[in-house]
Amino acid sequence: MKMRAAVLRESGKPRPYAESRPLTVEEVELDPPAKGEVLVQVKAAGLCHSDLYAITGERARPTPMVIGHEAAGIVEELGPDVEGLEIGDHVVPSYVSPCGHCAACAEGRPALCAPATRSNLAGLLRSGTTRLHSNGERIHHHSGVAAFAEYAVISQDGLVRIDPAVPFDEAALFGCAVVTGVGSVVNTAKVTPGHSVAVVGLGGVGLSALLAAVAAGAGRVLAVDVNHRKLELARRLGASDVIDAAVPECAKRVREMTGGGVDFAIETAGMPQALETAYGITRRGGTTVAVGMPGPEATMTLPPLSLVAEERVLKGSYMGSCVPSRDIPRYIALYRAGKLPVDRLMSERVVLDQLNEAFDRLADGASVRQVLVF
Repeated sequence: MKMRAAVLRESGKPRPYAESRPLTVEEVELDPPAKGEVLVQVKAAGLCHSDLYAITGERARPTPMVIGHEAAGIVEELGPDVEGLEIGDHVVPSYVSPCGHCAACAEGRPALCAPATRSNLAGLLRSGTTRLHSNGERIHHHSGVAAFAEYAVISQDGLVRIDPAVPFDEAALFGCAVVTGVGSVVNTAKVTPGHSVAVVGLGGVGLSALLAAVAAGAGRVLAVDVNHRKLELARRLGASDVIDAAVPECAKRVREMTGGGVDFAIETAGMPQALETAYGITRRGGTTVAVGMPGPEATMTLPPLSLVAEERVLKGSYMGSCVPSRDIPRYIALYRAGKLPVDRLMSERVVLDQLNEAFDRLADGASVRQVLVF
């Protein structure tokens, strides 16, 4: 079938993207779903920093590629041997399509599925092939989803059926921002009532983590960022304290405010200095959770003595340490109950032809979560 899609043909183009146009809206061909695959009509897709990193080349991906990995849509067609889904189902894709058989999957950690990770890095579906092409040229799939298009072919294992009452633009956020941010608090940190939590970095993932900390009953929730508009939004969403990360000796100030640091510091900015700040505001015996994903060359300085003598924990959280089939419906239920108001994170709704300008806003920190709607 022929469809319209936003294609990234070259990474690293200069800003502003409104002028350099790294994404071109083209008519491309999408082959029917093969065994175990599903054709999804994409109804909405969120714009994430992971998409931006593909555009900048900070985390390079093979090109040409249809990017976009945070989405919601409707099942349009089933490939052979698909089970558990029906035409007309509303679904949210997981950008890791677990195989169910590797060591990570067997341990109940599908976000770390090895075959899915390999195929994502190669820009392929888990079958090792693509369904996208244009004039005989193969086009790659971003994270097994390729959501900035009218339709997508996705592995059945990467699709989670959701409540059809949830609007598509809101449902899309659960595919990455919410499952990652909420999961970092619930699954990775395991915050319980009374704990103190600081969130460093207030994009869609960070604010989702903040909402989760509030919902979990954290006794004190601190929001740390350099963007004053986002700090004010964090306060409206339930943060008990907001801290400008650009203030000199920010970490020292937070330690003084909290009597030695917080129980849990969640870093979502994807920058080494943000992770160092998060580590610096974690109390003795506390836990620092790294969620943001910097470039592969990024490094940080860590004092090993404090890790040992203060019995600190520093741990990573990929995709919120989630089990998508379990967690996405749970988080949607919390949202519908009014406990996770993620709809308040949406900044703008855009269409395909506005994506380049939208990524300028994302790079400038002028938005929290923009959503592409069809």
